[in-house]
Amino acid sequence: MNETRNPSESPEESTQPSHFVRRFIQEDNASGRFGGKVVTRFPPEPNGFLHIGHAKSVCLNFGMALEFGGRCNLRFDDTNPIKEETAYVESIKEDVRWLGFDWGEKEYYASDNFQQLYDWAVQLIKAGKAYVDDLNADEIREHRGTLSEPGKDSPYRNRSVEENLDLFARMKQGEFDTGAKVLRAKIDMASGNLNLRDPVLYRILKAPHHRTGDAWCLYPMYDWAHGQSDSIEGVTHSICTLEFEDHRPLYDWCLDALGVFHPRQIEFARLNLTHTVLSKRKLLQLVKERYVDGWDDPRMPTVSGLRRRGYTPESIRDFCERIGVAKSNSTVELGLLEFCIREQLNFIATRVMAVLHPLKVVITNYPEGQVEDLEAENNPEDAAAGHRTVPFSRELYIEQEDFMEDPPKKFFRLAPGREVRLKHAYIIKCEEVVKNDQGEVVELRCTYDPETKSGQASDGRKVKGTLHWVSAQHAYDAEVRLYNHLFVNEDPDDIEIPASINPESLEVLTDCKLEPCLKEAQPGERFQFLRMGYFVVDSKYSMPGKPVFNRTVPLRDTWAKIQKKG
Repeated sequence: MNETRNPSESPEESTQPSHFVRRFIQEDNASGRFGGKVVTRFPPEPNGFLHIGHAKSVCLNFGMALEFGGRCNLRFDDTNPIKEETAYVESIKEDVRWLGFDWGEKEYYASDNFQQLYDWAVQLIKAGKAYVDDLNADEIREHRGTLSEPGKDSPYRNRSVEENLDLFARMKQGEFDTGAKVLRAKIDMASGNLNLRDPVLYRILKAPHHRTGDAWCLYPMYDWAHGQSDSIEGVTHSICTLEFEDHRPLYDWCLDALGVFHPRQIEFARLNLTHTVLSKRKLLQLVKERYVDGWDDPRMPTVSGLRRRGYTPESIRDFCERIGVAKSNSTVELGLLEFCIREQLNFIATRVMAVLHPLKVVITNYPEGQVEDLEAENNPEDAAAGHRTVPFSRELYIEQEDFMEDPPKKFFRLAPGREVRLKHAYIIKCEEVVKNDQGEVVELRCTYDPETKSGQASDGRKVKGTLHWVSAQHAYDAEVRLYNHLFVNEDPDDIEIPASINPESLEVLTDCKLEPCLKEAQPGERFQFLRMGYFVVDSKYSMPGKPVFNRTVPLRDTWAKIQKKG
C-alpha cells in the first residue's frame, strides 16, 4: 500500500506508519506522562451497525490496551436521540465481542455524563467562555466565514454572564423550541481553524432519548461530549480517525478551559476499501431503500454482514494487522480482505463436493442399483480432520461448465471422446451427448474404468482434468447464494447509489446438488465446495434439515483466468 508522506510526520514515522500510535504510547510511558497507565476507548455512535472500518478502530484501541497492560472502555456516544436506538447498542456489543474483545465492566455512555457536562458548560459561561446564541444554523454558517476570510461575531456574543446563565437554564427546562437557541464557546471568530470560530456546544432537541427518556431536551455536541467524557473515564490516549485532527485544538481548548484531566488525542487514517462504501448515511440508504436485505446482508461491509458471509473474527483481525495504522489516507484493495479469509479457511474448512449448476451423467457400464461408499479426506491441510464416506452410483451430477462439446485448447475437462478423473472415484469417458428439443445438452452418457479407483490408471495413462461430482440418488437439493461485490465501481463513494449498484451482486441458485452429509450442516459451519469456493451455512434463512449456503469467497479459477486472458 503506497503512502503519501504527511508533512507533520517525522522521517521515522513515515518509514513505519503502522507503528506510530504504539511509539507515541511508548514515549508517554517513558516520560511518565500518565504514570505508566494506558487507557483507550472505542466510542461508537449507536445510530447504525459497525462496519469493517470500525473493526479497524476496535482492533487498534483494544489491541493497544492489551499490549500495554491497560484497559479499553466501550463508550456509546449517544448524544443525538433522533438517530439512536437500543437495538444498535446491542448489535455493537455483539460485534465487539465476536471480534474477540472484552471491555469487562467498563461500559460507558455519554448520556451518563449529561449532568456533569451541563455543569461544566455552566462553568464556562461563568468564566465568560460560552454564550447563548439566537442565530439559526444557516445564520451561524454565514457568520463563520471561510478559509480565506475571518468570521463575524454574533450579535448575541457579548451577552452578560447573568443573561447567558438564565437563558441556558431555560433552554434546559424546555422553554424554547428545537433549534431556537444554542450554546456556543467564545473562542476566536478570526481563527485560521474554523473549528475554533465559536463552535456550538449545545443544541435543543425535543426528542426522547433511548436511555434518559424525556429528562433532557438539551443535548451536547460531539466536540463537547467527546473530550470531557474521555477525561471523566480517565482515558489516557484518545485514538481518533484523521478527520478529527483539525478538531484537536478544540478538544484541547475545552479541557484546558475547564482545568480537568487532559488525555492525549492521536489521529490515524480511516479505512477506505475498494468497491465499498463505509459512509453510515449511504449504508442506511442501502437498507432503507431495500437495495440489500438489512444491515446484516452478506454484501454489506458491516461486521454482522461479514459474519453472515462466513468471515471469521481471526481473518478480520489479520486484515487489520496487515493494513497497519497510517497517518495519511489511502485505499486498500478488497482483494486483501478476501485473501485473509481464504488463507484461514484453507486450514479450517471441511472439503465437500457440491454441484451448483447440475448436468446429469449416466455411467452406462456401471451396475444398476449398485452403490459404493468411497473414502474422502476432509481437509488435506489438517490430518486430524479425518475422512468421510461419499456414496457413488450409476447416475451422477457434474457442473455444466465442466463439459464442452467443442472445447478450445487448454480446456482439460469433459468433452466427447475425452476422459476425466472424478475426485475420490474413477476415470470416466464421455461416449454420448443427449440434447433436448431446444438443442441444449441435458445428459452425458459415459463409461468408467473400474481399474482406476481413486483416479489412478493402472496402465499409467495421463488424465489432466479432475472434476467434482455428486451421486444423483443421494444428492441433497439445496439453495446456494453467490455473493459478489455490491458496487461495480472501484470507488463508489462519489457516485449515486443506484448507478453504482452491481446487478449481479447476488445470484440465488435453488437446484444445487450437494453431498448428503451437508443436509445436517448447522448455521455458521464453513466448508470448501471443491473447485467452487468457500461457503457458510446462513444464520438467517437456514432451517433444521434445510440449510442455505452463502458463498464467502470464490477460489481462484485457473480456467477463468485463461478465458479472460484470451
